[in-house]
Amino acid sequence: MHDRIPEPLKALVEQLARLPGLGPKSAMRAAMTLLKWPEAETRRLGRGIHDLRDNLHLCSRCGGLSSTDPCPVCADAGRARDTLCLVTEWDSMLTLDEGGFYRGQYMILGGLLAPLERMDSESLDLDRLTRRLDEGEVTELILALGATLEAENTASFIRQMARKRFPHIRVSRLAQGIPLGAEVKYMDKETLRQSLQYRQDLA
Repeated sequence: MHDRIPEPLKALVEQLARLPGLGPKSAMRAAMTLLKWPEAETRRLGRGIHDLRDNLHLCSRCGGLSSTDPCPVCADAGRARDTLCLVTEWDSMLTLDEGGFYRGQYMILGGLLAPLERMDSESLDLDRLTRRLDEGEVTELILALGATLEAENTASFIRQMARKRFPHIRVSRLAQGIPLGAEVKYMDKETLRQSLQYRQDLA
């Protein structure tokens, strides 16, 4: 970066450039925009970023982000306790739940098996999953992991684990209205509704 750029600005641009979708030029534009904001606004943004880590927690039940533990979804007594929908990331859970067509429980796996990216079974939140299944409430585990190769491999791994340790639990998957290679969080609500409604048992 240019030597004439003041050090505080240079440091901010370098941090902003680490965000997804922001390169050095975009980061510089964002930093210059922040400099034009009223001081109260930039300080409020700074406080919001600072407080983010202090005020957000991982829900001990589902692994989702929340300001409370358990999160509002897990704490909702009106939700069914016998179905557990397994998703890859928190934003997939949000997408599914916004539709309002699924009223069961969720569990966030935290990733997919991807050996080339060094994502093996140790990287997944399998301990939380087995603890939930051990409670004895869940009678159906719904795999909503997407339709990528990594999702298929992960679904196969989870199915084999569940069959071995929890043979009484039905393991199903979203119907294949989801195109090959797609992720749950990018699907429209009607596709997700039909995928859940016509979900398939995993043999």
